Amino acid sequence: MAVKPIIDTVPMLKSALAGGQTPKYKRLAQALQAQIQDGSIEVGAKLPPHRLLADRLGVTIGTVSRAYADLERMGLVVARVGDGTFVHQRGLERPKDSGFRNAIDAPQPCIDMSHSMHIPGGEVGLLAKSLQDLAGDASALRDLTLYAPDVGALRHRQAGARWLGHGEFAAMPDQVVCVNGAQHGLLCTLMALLRAGDILAAEQLTYPGLIGAARCLGIKLLGIDMDEEGLVPDSLLDACRTHRVSALYCTPTIQNPTTSVLSTARREAIARICRAHNVLIIEDEAHGVLMADRPPPISRFAPERGVLISSLSKGVAAGLRVGYVHAPLPLISRLGAASRSTCWMATPLQMELASRWIEDGAAQMLMRQQAAEIERRKGLVADLLTERNYRTSAQSPHFWIEVPAPGRAWNVQAELARKNCLVTSAEAFSVRRDATPQFIRASVSNTSASDELLRAGFAALSASLGQYAPRNRNITTAQHLFCAPSSTPTAPGSDPCTDTPPASCRA
Repeated sequence: MAVKPIIDTVPMLKSALAGGQTPKYKRLAQALQAQIQDGSIEVGAKLPPHRLLADRLGVTIGTVSRAYADLERMGLVVARVGDGTFVHQRGLERPKDSGFRNAIDAPQPCIDMSHSMHIPGGEVGLLAKSLQDLAGDASALRDLTLYAPDVGALRHRQAGARWLGHGEFAAMPDQVVCVNGAQHGLLCTLMALLRAGDILAAEQLTYPGLIGAARCLGIKLLGIDMDEEGLVPDSLLDACRTHRVSALYCTPTIQNPTTSVLSTARREAIARICRAHNVLIIEDEAHGVLMADRPPPISRFAPERGVLISSLSKGVAAGLRVGYVHAPLPLISRLGAASRSTCWMATPLQMELASRWIEDGAAQMLMRQQAAEIERRKGLVADLLTERNYRTSAQSPHFWIEVPAPGRAWNVQAELARKNCLVTSAEAFSVRRDATPQFIRASVSNTSASDELLRAGFAALSASLGQYAPRNRNITTAQHLFCAPSSTPTAPGSDPCTDTPPASCRA
């Protein structure tokens, strides 16, 4: 059904708005819901643009927007950026609408290059031995059956400080909060330190888990320009001058998805900007731990406002769900309260196993093995990408690959999916609607395929890209890799943030 037939139902919508005690947007949403459910508005139909319907009904655009948002929360419609709002039907959603999952849900067999996960290695044998050793320690077992402090037991926090520390950065145990993985740590940090409506700046291409968490909590995301090195300090400075930015989230080491690594000088510049504008720094080192000689965290240059999140998921074992948050002492009690409100405490058994592995060096050994296997797998497929524009870093499990014009990343992703080869387009990582480059992220870390099938998957990807031109492996310009920085500053009264999400999570 086109928009015009839906406009023909305007008299019924006006009638629904004429009476009642509930807010107008609620009455409008209920009237549209009734028409969708009785088939008056067909599945797949496009609803009228906000302004057009508002003009026809004599209400504000905000009333229509809130009504559409209610329908979307109920799963009756789906909003597609740049296209409009459609009555829900299966297959209509884009990947960003349906969410970014942490496990394969596609038909088997498939070659999955879309997910970044831990590659199974020697952890199974170590786990069996550790459980046997623990079974013989009655005192330790008894302690593990009891409630632990909301910030974690002292010994587990000490192990966390050891895991987080590297180079000249020394983490302090009393500044560590134990959490059930980095995603839980990120959620606790946002819950504890930000409020609904606050502005959180992030790289314009960022971790999808951050986008989902911000939506759930009603936090507004503001995309910051990037270049070949990562987040651009001048763009962050412009944002801080123009908007009331509460915090910055970034992945300075092995950025996801672009694989970039911020230099020490740029980290210092970002710290100075955040300090000058009273901006909290939240940095994610989930992938960063794979880089043995990585630069110090931004937190080292602004310790009074730096929150560092890391875990064992990428380097040791994803299923352990062990993570750590390092924060200034005044924030620890708030982080502990957030942990208590979400799961009461980090699971003691998992924290104990992780602590033993960190203490005896097993965790570090597994992480080195993980990095070596990533490099081996990348070496297997690198020759298949010699004619493609891409970038990567040594320990990153990803290739960030350009889709040459006139190709579109989403079309390449869909074409490969039909061949049971999975990749992820840049759209899944995009914060700003106007800043999504045509790139594909392909990973070597989450496939159970043999080496031959892994090569087959990357060969299919390369062939799909090969139908477009030009072919040139060397990328030298920032706008080629990401998006050109905004040529005009944002007006103080405008809002470049993503739409304010509902206060509750979407289904």
